[in-house]
Amino acid sequence: MPRVLGVDIPGKKHIEIALRYIHGIGPAKARQIVAQAGLDPAKKADDLTPDELRSLLGAIQSGHRVEGDLRREVTQNIRRLISIGSYRGLRHRRGLPVRGQRTRTNARTRKGPRRTVGAVRGKEARSQAKQTKE
Repeated sequence: MPRVLGVDIPGKKHIEIALRYIHGIGPAKARQIVAQAGLDPAKKADDLTPDELRSLLGAIQSGHRVEGDLRREVTQNIRRLISIGSYRGLRHRRGLPVRGQRTRTNARTRKGPRRTVGAVRGKEARSQAKQTKE
């Protein structure tokens, strides 16, 4: 398993596919990086020589924001939205969908698991509630 920019990329996969395991590199950028490094896209990641790894690393670092820098930039952008009090910042703060999706149903990824509101209680809680009424 070769290590590129602190990320273990799968060695049994083609270079183009393996590069996608790095945060900030998708299909198009992976193709562009492999072409820029002058590597064969059909080559497996385990078969890369140290020179090829060096050229790949150079191609990634020349003009592509990936991993830590990209994560830091995204976090700073979100903090800026929150601090200026924009609508998008409020949605981020509340943990709700930011891009206009509906929230009456769905939106479970952002909202988390359902929290039941109402009269769903255990036997003990019901008997205790009856005692307090009397």
